[in-house]
Amino acid sequence: MNVRELIEILRDYPEETEIEMGIVAPVGDADEIAVDRYPVAGVLPWTDEEEEGGETVLWLVGGEDEDVEAFLDAIEEDEGDEDGPGA
Repeated sequence: MNVRELIEILRDYPEETEIEMGIVAPVGDADEIAVDRYPVAGVLPWTDEEEEGGETVLWLVGGEDEDVEAFLDAIEEDEGDEDGPGA
């Protein structure tokens, strides 16, 4: 999905509508799945330089509060490094 498509989808909703991410994962070998729901805590541009073309994508970041905080702290530390995220 690109930004234009996301904006088009969200256009029909009131501005006050909360946004959540639903992360779908298999539970085991059975046909069961689990859905974890998280509010979007932030947006992070990311470029995979190892991929051909190095296209920048936006990550919608969410999770348990303490996990998101630890992730964002690690990202801030890496921003000072040459080999930080997306480098």
